[in-house]
Amino acid sequence: MSLFGSKTFDWPSANKRGNVVWHLPRNIRLNDNIVVREDEIAVFYRDGKALGYIDRPDRYALTSINAPIVGAIVKALSGVEQRAEVYYIQKKPFDGKFGSKQPYQFRDRDFAVVSLRLHGEFRYRVTLPENFINQFVGTLSLTSADDVEDRIKEQVVVVAYDALGEMKNAGLGVLDLAANLEEIEQVILTKSKAHFELYGLEIQKINGLNINLPEEVQEAVDTRSSMAITGTDFIRYQTGAAMRDAANNPAGGAAAAGVGIGAGIGMGSSMMDEMRKRGEVPGTPCVECGAMLPQGAKFCNSCGARQHRGAVCRECSEPVPPAAKFCPSCGASLSPPECSNCGASLPPGAKFCLECGTPTGQQDGEE
Repeated sequence: MSLFGSKTFDWPSANKRGNVVWHLPRNIRLNDNIVVREDEIAVFYRDGKALGYIDRPDRYALTSINAPIVGAIVKALSGVEQRAEVYYIQKKPFDGKFGSKQPYQFRDRDFAVVSLRLHGEFRYRVTLPENFINQFVGTLSLTSADDVEDRIKEQVVVVAYDALGEMKNAGLGVLDLAANLEEIEQVILTKSKAHFELYGLEIQKINGLNINLPEEVQEAVDTRSSMAITGTDFIRYQTGAAMRDAANNPAGGAAAAGVGIGAGIGMGSSMMDEMRKRGEVPGTPCVECGAMLPQGAKFCNSCGARQHRGAVCRECSEPVPPAAKFCPSCGASLSPPECSNCGASLPPGAKFCLECGTPTGQQDGEE
């Protein structure tokens, strides 16, 4: 200790484990010395202003008017003691993990709205000490790596969702996620640079990204992949899967055999009926929710949406092709009826001609 009560300080090694930043627990006095090591940055504050960033290893003497005599006089005259502080910050990177608390609503072209959840790992380090201290230490009083990680991992998720939205607009679909995880990581990393500069941080790496699909969507993706590999349609694939599951029933004995045979016969009969009715044409997805429906279904059995949105025959209400003159189901003419007197077109259900007033012959209850 010097004549003015000055001392030499360094960041204790025992305190460095698990901490990003350390505040020297004493107001700096005249000619206090600090030791800065290779893996540290020291920030010297006086009266709330950062006077210097010391990032080269050495011993440094700091200037302040907080000497025993001078400081006492200043404090007596003004009632204020000069604030002279030092913050140590570690240069080394820290590793953290992130994960979504709320699902991301991803609107997909094949599966409509899909709720995605993601998690992964990131590596970060302090690049702008003043920003970091202002955001985390001065505002939030956070110093440990765990506290900093808890604060920024939610921001990493926000950036990840932003990246997914941008890639979705560029044509990325649910079926493309697994094959593009590395590209998604790079997009997140690129977008994070501007986002985390405000916090004085740099995200150096994003890895281990995992995007989880809802169970039912994952099953649909697996089914579609298996169908593509085996070259079968939806009905045949479902039938084969049901027969295999029945044959592998763990109940054993005659009961298992009966279940397997019964399921096989039932599913085989159902398959034959469907193939007979539809000529082996596979099912089609719902226009609203994407659920697989039997070919020709008029309404979805999952969401109730009407499947055909074109013209229908006014006689039998069956769908008709565009520009058709006769209904392919009942043969009725699709041309609008005409007035027997003046030949003007009559709207459906009209009792009198709108042009000449002649009765049309269409009575209540007639088609």
